[in-house]
Amino acid sequence: MYKNYNMNQITLPLETEILIPDNDISKAVHTLADSMPEDVFNGFRQSQGASLQSSYHPKMMLKILLCAYSQSAFSGRKIEALLQGG
Repeated sequence: MYKNYNMNQITLPLETEILIPDNDISKAVHTLADSMPEDVFNGFRQSQGASLQSSYHPKMMLKILLCAYSQSAFSGRKIEALLQGG
């Protein structure tokens, strides 16, 4: 099972999509990854092990990697820094 991953959540008090311009690369990456069928990611599903309940959804990880690569961040440390806002 993956951690909860819902791009359409309604619990945020602030509408974050209005803060992201329409021509931003993250919207293109989001559209691309969401257009992929769910069965493409089934090969990454784990059925046992310690990380069974702490895994992130492969679609979210793909979005992270594609956005990071578009910013010329190829190392894990640089990608982590981008995720933390640095």
